[in-house]
Amino acid sequence: MSDAAELEAVIRERLGVLAPSVLELTDESHLHAGHAGSRSGGRHYRLSIVSEQFVGQRTMERHRIIYAALGQLMQQDIHALSIVARAPGEDVAQ
Repeated sequence: MSDAAELEAVIRERLGVLAPSVLELTDESHLHAGHAGSRSGGRHYRLSIVSEQFVGQRTMERHRIIYAALGQLMQQDIHALSIVARAPGEDVAQ
């Protein structure tokens, strides 16, 4: 997927299955210009997401849930994804 806006729309759509109350997605690819992943077309994102699906889940499991929702995008279109995944009512520090 070559268009950044299209990719962002697909990411948001796929994460929609988690019914997030907050979904902030920031493309930080410009900060990684020249990086190997950037040269091969992979984009860098920062994600902040709040979902009921994360209640009772540890950080690693929350990340697995997100990676599963994104599927093949993590193998081709997304080179790096920085994640803050919270359940409702949790502070950012958790």
